[in-house]
Amino acid sequence: MIDEIPGVNMADLRLQGFKVHTLPAYVDVPAVHGRRDFYKMGLITGEMTIGYGDEVLELRDTVLFFVNPRVPRSLLRRSRSTAGYACIFTDAFMPAIVKKSPLFNAGQNPLIRLNSEQAAFMTGIFQKMLAARDGDYAYKGDLIKSCIELIIHEALSIQPPVQQPFNGAARMTHLFMDLLERQFPIEHTAEPLRLRTAQDFAAKLAVHINYLNRAVKTVTGKPTSIHIAERIVAEAKALLQHTDWSVADIAYALGFAYPTYFNNFFKRLTGLTPKSLRKV
Repeated sequence: MIDEIPGVNMADLRLQGFKVHTLPAYVDVPAVHGRRDFYKMGLITGEMTIGYGDEVLELRDTVLFFVNPRVPRSLLRRSRSTAGYACIFTDAFMPAIVKKSPLFNAGQNPLIRLNSEQAAFMTGIFQKMLAARDGDYAYKGDLIKSCIELIIHEALSIQPPVQQPFNGAARMTHLFMDLLERQFPIEHTAEPLRLRTAQDFAAKLAVHINYLNRAVKTVTGKPTSIHIAERIVAEAKALLQHTDWSVADIAYALGFAYPTYFNNFFKRLTGLTPKSLRKV
């Protein structure tokens, strides 16, 4: 479900698939947001702290930001002089570009810092989108898509993704990580996590478990089981902090047969019990 956003007509977003707006200069702090079912990109200048997944990012200059809806985040503005623009769009509105672009990769830092010339250029594109939004051009949706694509391509030219050798091990690791991430977010308690062990992933990928483990460990330095456990813990934290599901419902949704198993798993990896995290 799409949460309400100050200054944004959510009905229009649902209907059109996109929304472009100017960011307000000040939002009461803290402004906290969970996961949403849309992508977001923007240009922002100010001082703030952004919680993105398990990372805490400090912002004190002008940046482009790219938000993946699968990653829980929170926002704390610490300056009344914050300024900028944002564009929100659904996967249905821009399916190709969001799936191909590494900028929306859940594992990437979502911020790209800009110099004054780059910031001025990006400002012009966002202002073009705002003008299209308010105009009566019959193909404004296509024009907005073109602007989004231009921003993404310019951002990639400013900060190209690090290219890794794509050998057999790298390819297998990419397939594993993609399959792991596709299981999230967990949206309903009636649709529990299906792939929870290295053996489950090996079977799904039609490879021997030893080959999968060796490939993942070679490329990432961590065993397959650790990647799975860390991702389940990250999802558990998001569900505990951003839903009102019971601990038992969360346990079952994450594939645990009994809540006790989930409690022990969570405490072993985080040092906290699920209930204590909710009190933080």
